Amino acid sequence: MNRSSGRIAALLVIGLVLAGCATTPRQLMPTPVLYREPNGQVLFDRLVAEQQRPEVDLLYITNRAAEENPENSLPYGQTRRKGMVFGSSVVRMVPGIDWKTLQAQSLLAERTREIALELGEVEELGAFPREPYKITMTRQGTRARDPAEMRAFDETKAAFQREIQRRLAISPKKEVMLYVHGFNETFATSAFTAAELCHFFGREQVCSFFTWPASSTGNFLISYTTTTESAEYAVDHLKKALRMIAATPGVERIQLLAHSRGTAVLLDALRELMIEAIAAGVNPADVYRIDNLVLLSPDIDVDIAGQKITGFVSDPDLTRAWPDNALPRLLNGRLTIYASPGDRALLVSRILFRSRNRVGQLRPEDISPEMQTYFGNLGRIDLITFTGERTDLFGHSYFTTNPKVSSDLVQLIRFGEAPGDPGRNLLRTGAATWEFRADDDSR
Repeated sequence: MNRSSGRIAALLVIGLVLAGCATTPRQLMPTPVLYREPNGQVLFDRLVAEQQRPEVDLLYITNRAAEENPENSLPYGQTRRKGMVFGSSVVRMVPGIDWKTLQAQSLLAERTREIALELGEVEELGAFPREPYKITMTRQGTRARDPAEMRAFDETKAAFQREIQRRLAISPKKEVMLYVHGFNETFATSAFTAAELCHFFGREQVCSFFTWPASSTGNFLISYTTTTESAEYAVDHLKKALRMIAATPGVERIQLLAHSRGTAVLLDALRELMIEAIAAGVNPADVYRIDNLVLLSPDIDVDIAGQKITGFVSDPDLTRAWPDNALPRLLNGRLTIYASPGDRALLVSRILFRSRNRVGQLRPEDISPEMQTYFGNLGRIDLITFTGERTDLFGHSYFTTNPKVSSDLVQLIRFGEAPGDPGRNLLRTGAATWEFRADDDSR
């Protein structure tokens, strides 16, 4: 078998396995190292009685169309909706488990009973008007949006923000955590990951997820290319959702996490929002209230990612009007990238796109000294490389399946620890690069 045939064979094998992963039952992720008994951190200590229950109630936003196949029990499928909807999605812990038992099991390195995830009630709470919005002619002969649709938009937006405020009222932290999934995910699997993260972040935030029509069945090669275009289609909707969340009274911070192909969706949405703010003459960090931006196993080309992250720096005309040639900020916290050279799932992208490298496979030595210095000067950008043992089939979901990585993520999002803080237990390898210490099993 020649090299080209070998790559195609590897691609097909990975594709066939991934195609089955989206419907495989999910066990609750392992307990992050920092919570493990007997000397672990307290997991739940600030929840009101209403939150002390096994299931996790998530806020969802989606541009998936309703599922039309009667044999599929999911509420939303793989095709695109001409607009957004939002609602409540409950993820249950099964088989039946009470709150105290779940608390105890969530602190164990080796659980004494099985805990699986199951999609519960999904309630759609609002739907924005169908796109594109209608255009009417005014008495003056100019074109304008249809007044009825504008009223519908305003009413739905208000309902969306009221739902966020309702959840904020019972949340210890007045912030929103939003998770954006990648390729080969269904509505259910994206909800599962958001619920796991929410659970081990202490259930202290308004927990939400944005789910877009990523293909999870059918011919893998066709599904992947379809997903790539659906990702582009999702950018505009995610941008609108983020803008509305940030404008909701009472929201103090937003924590953004994206996985795999979802990182490209999120970066594109943020790039557009940043340009909007700059054009309006306001600091993006003040408008959008984004604390941390976390890119998990990013399925995006290195050069493209670099352009999206730093493009505004190399576009002087965009920010020339800013005083003293100062650079605007998008984040109040940090940009954190988790990568693993052993991420076999990203081999698919490298083959299909003929990409030299994907961000999710970067090693510290892949970052030149010049770029290390550049990112160090830009500040608050961290590439964290994981080279440990694979804990999932393709080494692509280690942020939940590996207790060391999930522990580091919790330290960042829940406790606000910087990479050099003792709790993170990371080894600096450059001005902007880190790796996990070999001895981080013990604390």
